[in-house]
Amino acid sequence: MSFIPIDQVRSSRTPPAMDHQLSGIGRPRLPSWFKIRARTGPDYLDIKHTMARLKLHTICEEARCPNVWECWNARTATFLILGDICTRRCHYCAVTTGRPVVLDREEPRRVAEAIQALGLRHAVVTSVNRDELEDGGAAIFAETIKHIRWLIPACTIEVLIPDFEGNEAALATVTAEKPDILNHNIETVRRLFPAIRPQGKYDRSIELLQKAKRMGMRTKSGLMLGMGETMDEIREVMRDLRVAECDIMTIGQYLQPTKVHLPVARFYDPSEFVLLKEEGMALGFTHVESGPLVRSSYHADQQAISGREGRPASTH
Repeated sequence: MSFIPIDQVRSSRTPPAMDHQLSGIGRPRLPSWFKIRARTGPDYLDIKHTMARLKLHTICEEARCPNVWECWNARTATFLILGDICTRRCHYCAVTTGRPVVLDREEPRRVAEAIQALGLRHAVVTSVNRDELEDGGAAIFAETIKHIRWLIPACTIEVLIPDFEGNEAALATVTAEKPDILNHNIETVRRLFPAIRPQGKYDRSIELLQKAKRMGMRTKSGLMLGMGETMDEIREVMRDLRVAECDIMTIGQYLQPTKVHLPVARFYDPSEFVLLKEEGMALGFTHVESGPLVRSSYHADQQAISGREGRPASTH
């Protein structure tokens, strides 16, 4: 497995119009509509202590999610399995890149125990990329679903999976356990994909969602804005997802996690997120969660409940 330095990406793979975005300039001031209340209540602390006790990771912490206080205080969290070291380097992501540790076969059991201890009604499970594994970690996803089903049968389950390098057998391993929602984030537009996600492929991600749909899954994908895309390119992604029969879409504002990550090209106005939500619903998505602070797991519990009841989720 090799990693592509950002300077190499800039020189050989980045369109000229995007070069300034990868220059490492200082982070711009957040617009006035970004108001995040950092509050550590009892529910927040319960989740934090439970994760520490069971030696588990959350994407909320590893990816520096701006919604961690809101979500944890509402007793929702996204579990990060397969360790906390990723074999890929996506230029927007704060998760550590490197050589992963030995696979923890007891992790699925501990995730289920955490969900039971926290009394969660909806569980979201994601992972780092583990490209050194033949199945990309699909068997651990499957075991995690099994343990949750056995320990908390009423809990709905959403998995946010990597692309498994296009391995259809790996995808089938996960879908065989019938999670309530299968999520795979597209993250960015076709033109920017090679520079921003150099170890992924746009068409491979779209095809994964198509295959998951054929396997009977309720599918979901997310897009981050502010990395240099145009509105027309955003709409192209939305159309591509609907061709793949994707059911749910999330759209949020990209925020630069550290100074070494991709700088923000621009901040979208809240009214633009409202417009994209309306356009997405018109395209046929059953639910579009769209807003500056939206991330792929934002209000995920509401989407799962609405799916079981056979109606679109309430919108925000």
